[in-house]
Amino acid sequence: MRAAVPSVPAVLCGSVGLLLLLLRWRRWRGLWRKVKEARERQERGLEQMDKAVRAFRQQHPSVDMVSILSLSLPELSKKIQDGSLPPEHVFYAYVGKALQIARETNCITEYMQESETQLQHTKPGEKKGLLYGVPVSIKDSINCQGHDSILGFVKNIDKPVAEDSVLVQVLKRQGAIPFVKTNVPQSLISYDCNNLIFGQTCNPLLYTRTPGGSSGGEGALIGGGGSILGFGTDLGGSLRFPAAFCGICALKPTGNRLSKKGVVSGIFGQKSVTAAVGPMAKDVESLALCMRALLCEDMFNLDSTVPPLPFNEEVYSSTQPLRIGYYETDFFTMPSPAMRRAVRETKQLLEEAGHTLVPFELTNVDYSVYNFCFRGMFADGGVTFLKNFEGELEKGNIGILSWLMKSPNWIKTLLSWITKPFVPRLSNVIRSMRANTVEELWSLHHEIEESCHQFIAQWKKLNLDVMLCPMLGPALLIGYPAKLSVAVSYTMLYNSLDFPVGVVPVTLATDEDEKELKNYQGYFQDWWDRTLATAFSSAEGMPVAVQCVALPWQEELCLRFMKEVENLSRGMRRNA
Repeated sequence: MRAAVPSVPAVLCGSVGLLLLLLRWRRWRGLWRKVKEARERQERGLEQMDKAVRAFRQQHPSVDMVSILSLSLPELSKKIQDGSLPPEHVFYAYVGKALQIARETNCITEYMQESETQLQHTKPGEKKGLLYGVPVSIKDSINCQGHDSILGFVKNIDKPVAEDSVLVQVLKRQGAIPFVKTNVPQSLISYDCNNLIFGQTCNPLLYTRTPGGSSGGEGALIGGGGSILGFGTDLGGSLRFPAAFCGICALKPTGNRLSKKGVVSGIFGQKSVTAAVGPMAKDVESLALCMRALLCEDMFNLDSTVPPLPFNEEVYSSTQPLRIGYYETDFFTMPSPAMRRAVRETKQLLEEAGHTLVPFELTNVDYSVYNFCFRGMFADGGVTFLKNFEGELEKGNIGILSWLMKSPNWIKTLLSWITKPFVPRLSNVIRSMRANTVEELWSLHHEIEESCHQFIAQWKKLNLDVMLCPMLGPALLIGYPAKLSVAVSYTMLYNSLDFPVGVVPVTLATDEDEKELKNYQGYFQDWWDRTLATAFSSAEGMPVAVQCVALPWQEELCLRFMKEVENLSRGMRRNA
């Protein structure tokens, strides 16, 4: 018998398939080459830092770097301004410490070597800005001229931006020296800090815990003492999670108090949930100094969409007793024992200091999370978000989410209906991922506005100045934030409302908190609640923070309240 001869179409199909496979392999090899180059550049940057610090120490062996690193930002700035501390000493002290923390936590993605040139151009007789000679760290997603803003995406490697963001321009005009960029999770839509290119960033206080995200590299670097002032962004808690988890302070301002021009977003164009740029530092006074520096004519001239509101020193310096609203839970995410204790202890300290504390009743937080936050961010069904991942080697932890977003509305509606009796929270999340019509989106925006007005009306009915709220904590185990997207309820509420809110560490998790955690069940007693209990566990000694909230455009009052909380909690710890 004669052997069967393959048909021409079959041969062509096989050849085309083989060609497509070959092209795909070549493309993937090219992408992995870019990843390798980015990692090598990261390592070269660290080596440059090491070389620069060694050279400085050889030339200046008597400089006491430990004492420099122990200074607060106001103390450091004063010494630089009066000439008693050379900017060069400060710069290399922080480059050395940043290198150490980077080796320990993997928080730095790029060393900005031109910072050494900027340092050399600082002259003793020149006009000094408020941040003159202060080295500062910058989140990866904030544009710095000549450097990539990668966001964990391979497609963004080797695409240096042409211009500094307005924030970085103002910092430089105030004399600050941006010297490193820091790690973020892929796409920024996460409160962990991991991506395929640069890997996982660890918490400097305990390496098995996440530093939070998406400004996780900043949290780790500042929490470890490798930066005295850093800058991040916040769409659902991305400044506040790293601050709380790493034991530092952060301020999320009202969305447009600081310019976002030149700051890359994880979801371009969405306006339902308001993002903000803000500072992170070891203490509140450092945040206040930073805001004084940034709220200047340069900021207002470079971005005319920013309202020209200079820092209000009178409000920040006031010592009048405050009328403070508070709540211990949002009745959606059950607070850990440490979270609840942090609010109670802070409330007691504030009352003993002469302030008035008033219970505030939160309502419909679950509705806000599903409809305003999740539905608002993914109002197009997730189409814009998914475009970020096209052609990428990895899709982070969004595998199932990706499939869900790509599904038509009728499948999402069906899945929501099927899961509702068994897992009601999952049902609501699925429903919130439906693509909206323009009419539905406008209606949602109107509903968000009305909700904000109602919240403010309740606030004013109680005649409140500020609000004391829980902050998720202690730091979760690495990898768990990806499983616990619903736990953003305490933070994301204030992005939806667009209120200024700061985070202040007030206590540490205790053995007693750990014992009480064994009885943690959550409000829904579902998989998410059980997973959250595990994520909280074994965190004795880790910091626990509270949130301090003010009405829109009242950042100075928010900072004043934060300073009061900080002073009282530090006093309690000293006396313990």
